[in-house]
Amino acid sequence: MSDTSRLAGIDAFRLSALPEIHFGRHVIGQLPALIARHGRRILLVTGRRSFVDSPRWPWLQSALAEQGVSWEHVSVAGEPSPRRVDEIVAAHREAGIEVVVAIGGGSALDAGKAVAGLLRTGTSVMDHLEGVGRGLPYPGPAVPLIAVPTTAGTGSEATRNAVLSEQGPDGFKKSFRDDRLMARVALVDPDLLAGCPADQLAANGMDAFTQLLESYVSANASAPTDALAWSGMQAFCQGFWTSLDSDPGRAEEGFPGLAYASLMSGITLAQAGLGAVHGLASPLGAFFPIPHGAVCGTLLAETTAANIAALRERGEAPEALAKYARVGRLLGDSPDRDDREACDALVATLRDWTHRLAMPRLGEFGMVTDDLARVVAAARGGSMKTNPLVLSDEALTDLLIRRL
Repeated sequence: MSDTSRLAGIDAFRLSALPEIHFGRHVIGQLPALIARHGRRILLVTGRRSFVDSPRWPWLQSALAEQGVSWEHVSVAGEPSPRRVDEIVAAHREAGIEVVVAIGGGSALDAGKAVAGLLRTGTSVMDHLEGVGRGLPYPGPAVPLIAVPTTAGTGSEATRNAVLSEQGPDGFKKSFRDDRLMARVALVDPDLLAGCPADQLAANGMDAFTQLLESYVSANASAPTDALAWSGMQAFCQGFWTSLDSDPGRAEEGFPGLAYASLMSGITLAQAGLGAVHGLASPLGAFFPIPHGAVCGTLLAETTAANIAALRERGEAPEALAKYARVGRLLGDSPDRDDREACDALVATLRDWTHRLAMPRLGEFGMVTDDLARVVAAARGGSMKTNPLVLSDEALTDLLIRRL
């Protein structure tokens, strides 16, 4: 690498745009003013019920009226499909929408992101969807988007892609991606996690940790993404298990760490990419009714074990192996372990989490041995490209069998 591509020993890197980020307890109170700052006619995109069944829904409606903001509302149940996105766009394209506000889990945020991207273009999402679309360049512009997550896992509020899916034997799970789809504002209030079921917190939390670990060891990792991923993993360790406490008051103490970890995971995945867990999650989520967080939770330990074994065997990407060891020392609170011991401890810890959280096996969602080959074949794009090394079909098949 030339001297011009280094600064004080740090490799050259590129960061794409980020949203204006508002993070902290009670920042939800800023939402009406932030909306009014960006427009007076809005489209609210929410999940099916988590936000609209809460006391904050009538509060928001009243506050918007006080700001002189008019609004229309659509809900998204489950993971958004291209058809659902196009339906929402067609219904509101002539409504003069000035800002889209997406409130909910990753599915609601992804739907809002895609809708905001298409309201002004006159195109279908299938014109631009990676891999299965028509391959047309996205023309823009996008309507400004304000993203408000009510779960902590996907980090969608800080990414530039909307994940859309069709489920079934010929299903797919692909991204509509462009820098212009990035939210204008991300408002992350840990208090919005209150009332989220413990099993959902657990699955979403495992998604966030998977994204942090995969972006940390990614082939495209950089000094800034390493710093953000590390801070996210530290916050996760401080907040995750507390957030699952059966005492609501105690659980709330863990919410800020979990919400921060999720936000950092969105930032780092958008900048550095992910790895083999998410490479496999794409076809698994398309072919079977497996929630994304459950896929991450059930595959993380075995995929990490496969990566570490392959890195040791081939002698490739020694920096990734050293990073795995560092995470192993973090999770085990064991700074004196050498790298080999720390990597082994990391795998043992992740396997223990899989057991403690009762992460479901793939067979519970209808997957059988005959499905292995097509899942592996369909996993070879997207996130798999930034795994620290190329895992063989045999290695991917073996790790899937261990979670079948």
